[in-house]
Amino acid sequence: MSVPFTVRTHSRQVCSLYKRALRNLEAWYDRKNIFRYRAVLLRQRFDKNRSVTDMAEASRLLAAGEQELFETKHFQPRTFANSAGGCAFEREVIPPDWVIDYWHPLEKAQYPEYFAKREQRKQEFVAWWEKQYGKPDPKDLGHH
Repeated sequence: MSVPFTVRTHSRQVCSLYKRALRNLEAWYDRKNIFRYRAVLLRQRFDKNRSVTDMAEASRLLAAGEQELFETKHFQPRTFANSAGGCAFEREVIPPDWVIDYWHPLEKAQYPEYFAKREQRKQEFVAWWEKQYGKPDPKDLGHH
């Protein structure tokens, strides 16, 4: 299995660094007014270097910013509950389709059009399968 490789533009890398730096500030400063003050200062630092056209200098600034973020990273960064690393990440279990086949008939009766269409599509799938791969051998089904 190969890992997908994408080239990230310099501007995309700068935007990513800015967002990660803001999240880091959020972790350090609980009080909203102090966080906003620090966020404005951070934005000012990014805007000051916005007009740099020399790519070597821009790359050096980006590397320095990444290094500074690494050095000032919060020891316990905030994570969103449903994001990777969060307390509820992948907690919601999506049931497989066959579970619906075990619904009680009274539950199925509440959605007659859906279940009629479902049965029709199941029959169409069986017909397609048999056309594609042939009928199963009775020996394989366990019938003697």
